[in-house]
Amino acid sequence: MEQYIIRGGNPLAGEVEISGAKNAALGILAAAIMTDETVLIENLPDVRDINVLLEAMESIGVKVERITRHAVMMNSAQIGDVSVDYEYIKRIRASYYLIGALLGKYKKAVVPLPGGCNIGSRPIDLHIKGFKALGAKVEIRNGFIFANAEHLHGSHIFLDTVSVGATINIMMAASMAEGYTIIENCAREPHVVDVANFLNSMGANIKGAGTDVIRIRGVQKFHKTEYSVIPDQIEAGTFMFAAAATRGDIMVKNVIPKHLEATSAKLLEIGCEVEEFDNAVRVVASKRLCSTNVKTLPYPGYPTDMQPQIGVTLALAKGTSIVTESIFENRFKYMDELARMGADVRVEGNTAIITGVERLTGARVSAPDLRAGAALVIAALAADGITVVDDIVYIQRGYECFDEKLRSLGAEIEMINSEKEAQKFRLRCG
Repeated sequence: MEQYIIRGGNPLAGEVEISGAKNAALGILAAAIMTDETVLIENLPDVRDINVLLEAMESIGVKVERITRHAVMMNSAQIGDVSVDYEYIKRIRASYYLIGALLGKYKKAVVPLPGGCNIGSRPIDLHIKGFKALGAKVEIRNGFIFANAEHLHGSHIFLDTVSVGATINIMMAASMAEGYTIIENCAREPHVVDVANFLNSMGANIKGAGTDVIRIRGVQKFHKTEYSVIPDQIEAGTFMFAAAATRGDIMVKNVIPKHLEATSAKLLEIGCEVEEFDNAVRVVASKRLCSTNVKTLPYPGYPTDMQPQIGVTLALAKGTSIVTESIFENRFKYMDELARMGADVRVEGNTAIITGVERLTGARVSAPDLRAGAALVIAALAADGITVVDDIVYIQRGYECFDEKLRSLGAEIEMINSEKEAQKFRLRCG
């Protein structure tokens, strides 16, 4: 079982290049099967979720050619099956995007209920509501979602709650439905906009992505395209908080600063210096940070995927902070692990009360999910002594070369597979 072993205490400094956005890329890859022509997708992150989805798509007949580590050529003209194997899907949440893509193109889809991180309830009832409004029959049997339609027609759909997944999925299906669709109370996240832009580059007619009302005029077929995925705002934010927690100085490159405004605002609030450039952000933390309150909200509010990273940073800040999680109910699992490192934290329902301590100390901890795992690595980098992080498979789902990028900033971190390798690291670190 792979682990990270980390000796903390070094301020991180230098430059780091951000990869393509995992959450955008998953939607874009699914949407790419909606044309019979060849599609080139660039700036793909080389992470586990992306590779699993590509394998799942190959299993139903999509031709996938790796041009480079970060670019694929895809052709979906020979899809022979609209039923996706459970073995792939149980490992990733975004498998459900294949429902909207297959339903839009073939008017039928059979996809297992999705897996992914256990961070709380993420029902697909809104997806189903949208598909039904477009004219599909949808039912769940034996752990599979069965969707089919004689033909799809435009509709007026109001989402009861803001949902990124439902917005993208309904948008894909509606883009090949007959007539006009309006989706209200849409998610506004950058990756929703990126998937819409990709669909439009294939010939879709989608307007309003990035606002809370999306209007779609269905088209009969899509054509080939070449497209580059946006940078990953969550990876960028993770390195920004790594600078804050370790009292470092990091230039985070290949980003869209506009997408990072909520993160940058909180970093400024707790005492960091944040400097924005055209496609980079520099974060400097030269002194002990101060406390703040934060509540997760849909974009453009503070992202739930950045909640664990600010949580571990506030564990070292002066004063008491309150973090309120309004999106996912299981997102505070990492707090127990943080307490093992000496943090003064208390969770009450969807709120964490964090009283900052002078220092954290190394311990053996376990990553409960993707973002919390990355946050625990940040805690380990800021802590005195050596920390071992278990279950890093979660982290590998969404961060490309995480340990390599951290080492380039001066971190003492290695991926290990055995106690013997851990002992070597300890001896080398003294």
